[in-house]
Amino acid sequence: MGMNDTPSGERVHIGFFGRRNVGKSSLVNRVTGQELSVVSEVRGTTTDPVYKAMELLPMGPVVIIDTPGFDDEGSLGELRVQKTRQILHKTDVAVLVVDAPEGICPCDRQLLELFRKKGIPYLIAVNKSDLMGEADGRIEPPDESFQTGWDPVYVSAAQGDKIYELKERIAALSAAEDKSRRLAADLIQPLDMIVLVVPIDSAAPKGRLILPQQQTIRDILEAGASSLVVRESELADVLQKLGRNPDMVITDSQVFEEVVGVVPLDVPLTSFSILMARYKGLLETAVQGVTAIDRLQDGDKILIAEGCTHHRQCDDIGTVKIPRFLKGYTGKELVIETASGMSFPEDLSSYALVIHCGGCMLNEREVHWRIHCAGEEGVPITNYGIAIAHMKGILRRSIGIFPDLQKLLKEGK
Repeated sequence: MGMNDTPSGERVHIGFFGRRNVGKSSLVNRVTGQELSVVSEVRGTTTDPVYKAMELLPMGPVVIIDTPGFDDEGSLGELRVQKTRQILHKTDVAVLVVDAPEGICPCDRQLLELFRKKGIPYLIAVNKSDLMGEADGRIEPPDESFQTGWDPVYVSAAQGDKIYELKERIAALSAAEDKSRRLAADLIQPLDMIVLVVPIDSAAPKGRLILPQQQTIRDILEAGASSLVVRESELADVLQKLGRNPDMVITDSQVFEEVVGVVPLDVPLTSFSILMARYKGLLETAVQGVTAIDRLQDGDKILIAEGCTHHRQCDDIGTVKIPRFLKGYTGKELVIETASGMSFPEDLSSYALVIHCGGCMLNEREVHWRIHCAGEEGVPITNYGIAIAHMKGILRRSIGIFPDLQKLLKEGK
């Protein structure tokens, strides 16, 4: 990903839903202006969700998702329907595509109920409207509970009718971006000097910085401050050469222990992972959940979850380092399971704790859904940076820049 590209987690996710053969893929191709999805007269041509990150005027950067038919049949069909349900966890705006000649069917109603249950803004695109005769009238809601705000847009993917209006309606539904949500800019002042500690080890991506590091640098620049990026091995020498203390140090969680021994106590210190957890709405829950580490017993099962999929390196943080930290800290024989990307389980009841990554590749809606899954089962959930800081004994210092969080920590933990 280039430095100027908008990350997937920062884009509005627009999902197109409906039963098979209503023209979802044709409509997606019209909306995007690209042959994004395969189109065929055969029912069920779309067998897996299709994602496309793009600029969609007048909204800006979005992710368009074309989903399999929600009425798919058989064992494979059920798997496809399940994938479609998973898409709902990350959908910011839903478009229900309805067949104009056939009208609302039970499958459509089921989707509408899911949209409402999950609080997803939605609109109805009645496709194949060119096949409706004047006597056909308009598509009516399935019952009076859907009457309020019922205002479908009548389109034709085949003819290209009302596609612009559909895009305008989608844009109107998208939630306004919360300009107050910042990674670090609200914590610093113009002309501040921020030192970023970035380890370059066997698990680091070749030739680039990871996404939270890129985003933090950009946020610091937008605040009118400056950033100085160093490895942990040069940190002490760099601080000495600065001639004054930096205004803040932000470190990769993996080198917390080394960094805390170098940075003066009066210098605010935190991590990229902690900042990302705050940005995604996970931080308070993560602080509340982290003390569960102290209560782990032999045989307890831990889920270590990541929002993205990547090639595992020999010293990977999720599969190697955090399990090693857990074993060393607790002295217990724990059962470690991992999940990445879309494989996050909905049933967490068998786990004693979930430790999640910062969520930089997930949009806020999906992060909140994962928190909800844990909360429903009463399973504590924390994140990489909070867990590591806790196990290294520096959690209080690493969240010291957030005074409201201090009271969430029990004394002596």
